[in-house]
Amino acid sequence: MKTRSPWLWVPTLYFAEGLPYFIVNTISVVILKDLGMDNSRLALLTSLIGLPWLIKPLWSPFVDIFRSKRWWIVTMQLLMAAAVALLAITLPASSPFTWTLILFVITGFASASHDIAADGFYMIGLDEGHQSAFVGIRNTFYRIAMVFGQGVLVVLAGWMEKRTGVVSRSWSITLLATAAILAAVTLYHAFVLPRPDEDRSAGRKTVREIFAEFGEAFRSFFTKPGIGLLVFFLLLYRLPEALSVKLLYPFFSDPASAGGLGLDKEAYGIVYGTAGVIALLAGGILGGVDISRRGLRRCLLPMALSLALPCAVYLFLALVRPSSLWTVGACVVFDQFGYGYGFTAYTVYMMRFAEGPLKTSHYAICTGFMALSMLLPGSVAGYLQESLGYVGFYVLVMVCCLATVAVALYARRRVPAEYGRVKNS
Repeated sequence: MKTRSPWLWVPTLYFAEGLPYFIVNTISVVILKDLGMDNSRLALLTSLIGLPWLIKPLWSPFVDIFRSKRWWIVTMQLLMAAAVALLAITLPASSPFTWTLILFVITGFASASHDIAADGFYMIGLDEGHQSAFVGIRNTFYRIAMVFGQGVLVVLAGWMEKRTGVVSRSWSITLLATAAILAAVTLYHAFVLPRPDEDRSAGRKTVREIFAEFGEAFRSFFTKPGIGLLVFFLLLYRLPEALSVKLLYPFFSDPASAGGLGLDKEAYGIVYGTAGVIALLAGGILGGVDISRRGLRRCLLPMALSLALPCAVYLFLALVRPSSLWTVGACVVFDQFGYGYGFTAYTVYMMRFAEGPLKTSHYAICTGFMALSMLLPGSVAGYLQESLGYVGFYVLVMVCCLATVAVALYARRRVPAEYGRVKNS
């Protein structure tokens, strides 16, 4: 194996994993809304283009069978850079958005395939000690990509729009800059990524062996005790957020006459994409510490309440429509901190269910249900909002908080009292 310091490639690899994900799942909402798409189609279509992350376990065996993971990483990064560049060049000034959606889907499939290869490469490119040591680093740079995608790029597009006066041109320039960053990272990785001996394509398992293991992973997953509860928990725990997340930018940007807050992209990028993300990370860190001290069972209900109840800030904003950006920012930070804290229980619950000899495969299937829990409510959220208005929509979101609390109350009875708690030595 040609050794490389993990510092040379782990941070950039996980930045490159995060950035395309947020382009497809977050920036797409902002772009299509800016270009005039109505809320009903916006929520539906931007939910559907997230499908690659839902079904990626279905083609993960191919990444293991064909070529090396290093080849998949570099090739998918090149494809993502090319797709984003084409997206920038072909971005229309208004409808139709056919090619725009196709290029988002291509970027999504490339990104999901890159996720599979990158996570596998991390495990074979580092020994066990370095894997543990760099978990925090990889997560940090993934979150930096989140701030860059949801914050910096949105602010940049807003800044460019004020200077060019043309929405499509501002986004084209922003996306071209993003494509250049992805291309530079691709070129860097082509030379810097190590070449582990284990990553050679020769001598791998046969197609039959791979698919036999694949089938066994699904069979054993769906015959585990408590599978019904798990499915309900994964689909309903995040229901309030799943309904509201695709409508956040429309709510921010729609004028007061349509029930929105009338804010521009720069304000959205600063408030939600930057301050909100920092609050989300802080909540997640606190959640991890709390579970390690008290255990998942004791934390599950408080975390469910923390995830669900702060959604009330959007009902407050829809009713009051404050003009102060500080008020709006405080509401968003409060909601995102609560969500970050509450989401920790969701992750740990998946980890508990996935325990066993096939825990990697079972956890991957859990993440498929996690993606489904966002796709289904998100696809109808726009139609609901247009029918109910923003106030009625956020009342419905608050009603859905009951589902979060109900599945948490039921699920906590199945969790061992000390699970997740770090025992003092």
